This record gives sequence, C-alpha cells and structure tokens, in this order.
Amino acid sequence: MSRKTLALGIAALTLIATPASAHGGRDLWATVTIVPGREGIVEAAGYTGPALGAGSRLTLTAPEGTEVTDTPLDAHGFRGAVDTDGDSATYTYTGTTNAGAWHEQTFPFVLSVPADAVPGTRLTGCAMRLTDESGTRKDHGTCAVTVGLPEPTLARPESGVPLGARPEMAGTAYPGAQVTVRHEDAEDEGVTGQGPEPGAEVCTTTAGAGGTWSCRPALPLPAGPGRLQATASLNGVSAVSEQKNVTVGSATR
Repeated sequence: MSRKTLALGIAALTLIATPASAHGGRDLWATVTIVPGREGIVEAAGYTGPALGAGSRLTLTAPEGTEVTDTPLDAHGFRGAVDTDGDSATYTYTGTTNAGAWHEQTFPFVLSVPADAVPGTRLTGCAMRLTDESGTRKDHGTCAVTVGLPEPTLARPESGVPLGARPEMAGTAYPGAQVTVRHEDAEDEGVTGQGPEPGAEVCTTTAGAGGTWSCRPALPLPAGPGRLQATASLNGVSAVSEQKNVTVGSATR
C-alpha cells in the first residue's frame, strides 16, 4: 500500500507514560484511534531511566496491517529511520551521554491505517523498545491502536433557507453506521454559560451500503435559529459532522 493512497488526513496521537506496575511492568502505554485511509502521529514519551549514550535506540513496531511511513523528529542528536517494508522504525541517539536525551523529547512516528480497515477494530502488535548502545533493553511499552470512524456529512437541510418544522435530514456516513441528528437552540448558552448543552435527538437512521443516509424528525423542530449536527456510530467508535446553522420558520422569534 502506498503512502499516497493512505495519506488522506493526519491526526496527532500521544503515547502516554504510566506507572510500571499498571501494565505488567511496562512503563509506556497508549490508546490511539486512526481513521481508515489516514495517518496518525504516535508520539512516544515517558522514559525515566538512567542516561543513555550514543547508539541507544528507540524502536516502534507497527500494528498488524499498518505501516510506519515517517520519523519526522527534527532534533539535534537524533536520527530517524523507517525500515524498507514499513513494519518498524527507529530513532537512534548520536550525541554524548545525557540524562535529558530520552527524557525531555517526544518521538513522533507516522503510522498509516489501510483504507479498507473496519472501524472499531482493535489492531494488535504495536510495541516499543528502548535499548542502550550495546542493545540491552532499558524500557519497553505497548499501544492499543483502534480503527476510527470517518466523519459523517450533513448535506441537507441547507443553511440560510427558512425550513419547515420537519425538514428532511440527509448526508453520507460509513456504510452500516448508525446516524443520529441532534438540534441545539442557537440562543442556548447552557447551564454553565460556556455554550449550548448537547442537542436533542431529532431523528436516527442507518447509512446504506452506498454510504448515504436520510431521516425526518418525528416531532417538529423548535421555531427560530438553531444548529444541527450528525453523529455516526459503529462498533464502539463514533464521529461527528460539522455543525450547520439553520432557521425553522421565520428568521425571527
């Protein structure tokens, strides 16, 4: 699979340090989600052991079915490399022994997920290993990579056009995903004053095999300005569309 095909989007993901006892002696752990056909940046961090010298190396092994495509860190004293088949990648320290060399950096690895990966799938085999200049392991960790869900679209109703009380909602989503449309009052600042509360559900449907969906509210929408947003869910993962400003009936209340 080519990087050109997979690089449809990119997301920043972080490998998080946790106590060694939390994961069977491992010092590093991460839970990350990448949408099919896109790339995500896994940022490795958290080493707290003794200082390591030139030749010490951090290796990331990609989960099954994925590829490492880049090691984009641009920092003095580190050299990144990706193996020829994309199964793994490394950062090698080229400087002098320094307690802060592996402690103070985060190490990004660009990981690509194939376009045909099924959302909600938990990919296995993601692992990290930090060795000293003689190849002795000094730290290790693992990460859980989950295939995410592409964002749905909300194509109808249109913004800027007064709507009837029960307008048709329509758009696209991953085939088989459950799509829920919610409506928020545009004047609602919420109980905290920090913006509207989660909107009321107005209709739900399932995206067809071709990725299209449509539904119509069972009850009339509130008159006046508001916002609509679609949420798609499948196999335990979800994604939301952009919000759309709409007006039901007259533009004034």
